[in-house]
Amino acid sequence: MKKILNHEVLSYLFFGVLTTVVYFVTRFVVFSLTKESLFAAFVANITAILFAFVTNDRFVFRQPRQGWTKRLVKFFIARLSTLGIDLLLTYLLTKAFPGIIGQFVAHDPKKIDLVVSLISQVFFVILNYILSKLLVFKDKTP
Repeated sequence: MKKILNHEVLSYLFFGVLTTVVYFVTRFVVFSLTKESLFAAFVANITAILFAFVTNDRFVFRQPRQGWTKRLVKFFIARLSTLGIDLLLTYLLTKAFPGIIGQFVAHDPKKIDLVVSLISQVFFVILNYILSKLLVFKDKTP
């Protein structure tokens, strides 16, 4: 386990999986309570962004303590861009055109939301790593 966590990409994937779990649990709990896909996606993203920042800053990219607020702002801006894409994708595939996915899952709103969530998360894991590596976490602690 220690070997995996010492390798940046593997560590990113490990904590990315944990972030995805945080995202899905939050999204499905909120969706179950409200039946609102957009609200659930929003709350899940904010929760996952905060969790991901802490794990990426501390464990993946091993940043120095100083400058964490500047990194948090950059991280939030990068993740808000993916949040916008997630909300747009969620709206398009669950509200505007639910039949695209619905035809494969008996038009069940929960299953449509699940498929949209899975598609978006795969895409965002890749995009978020690129944004984090290039724009946010540039310094390494010795």
